[in-house]
Amino acid sequence: MKSKRLTTIALLVVATVALGVAADKIQWGPSSAWRITDPLGERYEDTIDTLAYNYQRQAVPSLTSDAFATTGNLGAPAVNMIFFERPYPIDFIFSDGLRSWLYDVDTQMFYNTRRPMTILSYNTGGAREKVQDRLRGTFSGNVNKRLQFGAMLDYIYSKGAYANQATKNFTFGFSTSYTGDRYELQAFYDHFSLSNRENGGIPDDRYITNPAEVLGGDTKIDSRTIPTNLDIAQSSVSGQQLYVNNRYKVGYYRNVRDSISDTIVSRVYVPVTSFIHTLDYESGRHRYRDDNGPKDRAFYPHTYLTYTGTDDDHRAWRVANTFGVQMLEGFKPWAKFGLAAYVKYEIQRYYQAPDSMRYSSERSTELDDFPDVDIAPRTTLHQLYVGAQLTKKSGSLLTYTVLGQFGVAGGSAGEVVVAGDVNTRFKLWGDSLRITAYGAFTNLGAPFYSQQLVSNHYVWKNDFGMTRRFRVGGQLKYEKSNTLIDVGYETLQNYIYYNNEGMATQHSGAIHVLSARLEQKLHWRAIHWDNAITFQTTSNATVLTLPKLAIYSNLYLQFPIAKVLLVQLGANLNYYTRYYAPSYNPATMQFMAQSDTKVGNYPWIDAYVTCKLKKVRFFLMVSHVTQGAFNRQYFAIPHYPLNPRKFQLGLSVDLPD
Repeated sequence: MKSKRLTTIALLVVATVALGVAADKIQWGPSSAWRITDPLGERYEDTIDTLAYNYQRQAVPSLTSDAFATTGNLGAPAVNMIFFERPYPIDFIFSDGLRSWLYDVDTQMFYNTRRPMTILSYNTGGAREKVQDRLRGTFSGNVNKRLQFGAMLDYIYSKGAYANQATKNFTFGFSTSYTGDRYELQAFYDHFSLSNRENGGIPDDRYITNPAEVLGGDTKIDSRTIPTNLDIAQSSVSGQQLYVNNRYKVGYYRNVRDSISDTIVSRVYVPVTSFIHTLDYESGRHRYRDDNGPKDRAFYPHTYLTYTGTDDDHRAWRVANTFGVQMLEGFKPWAKFGLAAYVKYEIQRYYQAPDSMRYSSERSTELDDFPDVDIAPRTTLHQLYVGAQLTKKSGSLLTYTVLGQFGVAGGSAGEVVVAGDVNTRFKLWGDSLRITAYGAFTNLGAPFYSQQLVSNHYVWKNDFGMTRRFRVGGQLKYEKSNTLIDVGYETLQNYIYYNNEGMATQHSGAIHVLSARLEQKLHWRAIHWDNAITFQTTSNATVLTLPKLAIYSNLYLQFPIAKVLLVQLGANLNYYTRYYAPSYNPATMQFMAQSDTKVGNYPWIDAYVTCKLKKVRFFLMVSHVTQGAFNRQYFAIPHYPLNPRKFQLGLSVDLPD
């Protein structure tokens, strides 16, 4: 299996480079990149990832965010503890903890490049038995100035610093776009297969915090020899997504005249109305296996289906079709905004354990009694939505986007999503000051598997009400001083979480979250000091727990050598205050509320040098240089220690030159 996987990766890399070389002579205008919004495929500009700045940070799992609750390994389940950066829950709950490593509509990039672009990146670190590797590739090439094709791959293979912790994640995808006068297309297909060994954490934190107590005076221990609660358990999540956005524009041709001779020099197509269709298909499968029956039963509070081990299997798919019509902004001087309306129809299907596994007359007496619930092994849901969108993208003084979507029939009846932002920009003391206000109100049904689930260790059937969320906030960004301030407030009602026994639970009261973030970059000549400070507070830390203060600080020298080599040499710090971080449940891949163990108050520091030479980026880094220098409390969640100190390096090449 591993050889087949490596062969597939090699073929994709070779094909990507070959496409780039074959199309090397094709050149168009300035390169551009964009992402799209669901469901109408609205574009917004983005950047091509070729910067040397902080290239090394992607190799440290705990630095994915300024406060990251992770089981420790690259590609493993985790949750962002900066609340305003955390995405909304999804119906296929098993993917929630893996979303930092998955691709979707929000993260899919499209390119229109002056020359074919191939970016290959590889980083590695650690000794052979603890190696952490990641290979990524991105290709985009234009057939002509309108039609583009792209491909990507992302392969993570990490044995982990601790026993029974390995991850192997493989994602690949293809994309295309066409931009014509009348017809536009944006489409992609992604496939992912993420596999994670589940060790259940370590049974005694003193192996990290005070090894002398458990080793009879010896203070040195190889992290791979620390015992773990589980030894052969494994989670895997696989699936795919096909997304196709079509747009046909109706309009008229306008003559463009020469200002001197008043003769017609060209004709420009002016679109007035767009007719839109979006197809969105997703599928997912979750499997949890543990063939060590005694350890399996001892680790979990209940065992319902089989006592010899666990082989849970959950599958789901969904397909949505959206039809919309849009009046486009700017086709006449009075058309100062764009206005769209759409209807969306969605089918969802979910699969669980068959009845034969639940109600067999030969059930072992070693099993717990199956809960008195009636859950179908297959469930089909139909959803119907209507929506509208108001946008203003052009103009230097004011731009805005407002989206409203309402569930009108089926399981979505009563659902509401209203979200928007307003942006303004003006000159202040010779530079640009940007102010953004944002807000959202949602009233959404519970994810399916939080409502009903059948597995070997967890069974529930809930009747949860809709979760209501109201968020409002503002952001100020001043380019001259490199300052960003973001303040937000959110109220949640009927919040769904997983309690300390791993059961899906709904909190009926209101929870209030206040967040304030300051990003400040300072520099004097070659000295740079970049800081991000986030303060957040929650009115119910038992249900929704968050670190009150999170700090990221990066002090470095940045200078050129021989005018061609850009060097960034420095150290970065990650720190957050102690709090009752969520614990992790391997069987459901969910993070659970707990009030027994605090983590945090630990300064994580990396020392690095990152360089860029024309189309090549590379870094050398010693991560976690503070190991053993402070309180040894390097846990991001209870009983899952973070990686020990290791040497890491990475290389990224932009081909062809």
